[in-house]
Amino acid sequence: MKVVVLGVGNTLLTDEGIGVRAVEALQERYLLPPEVNVIDGGTAGMELLESLEDADKLIIIDCVRVGQPPASLIRRIDDEVPQFFRTKISPHQLGISDVLAALRLRERFPRHLALIGIQPKDLETGIELTPEVAATIPEVLAMAVEELRNFGIVVREKH
Repeated sequence: MKVVVLGVGNTLLTDEGIGVRAVEALQERYLLPPEVNVIDGGTAGMELLESLEDADKLIIIDCVRVGQPPASLIRRIDDEVPQFFRTKISPHQLGISDVLAALRLRERFPRHLALIGIQPKDLETGIELTPEVAATIPEVLAMAVEELRNFGIVVREKH
């Protein structure tokens, strides 16, 4: 089994970095089995292709603009995810959209796909998340862990 948790975003643009910060926190706080590959995708695009090919489950954590109040969370599953990326809502998402399209063309698309998205408050230059978005990390992690557990992955908190 191949499971990938992918955090994407630009850590130089405040809340745009939430996906990367979330996967860092996931690795710090949880013991994950070897079949779970956690990737800091940063602003990478097609370079991620090989790492994502033939995944049984892909969980993407990302900053998204969905017209909700800052720090709002969304979850999209399977077929909802690629169409969600058709509208460019963040600078790096064109790359993710391209990767998902390439995986589908190559017939190497993940069997199951989930997006955990966080509405930003600020996308100005800065390396710290806003307090509102930083406060979502525990809930983002809970959503990611729930996705893993729903897929039969044993996840334990570190003590």
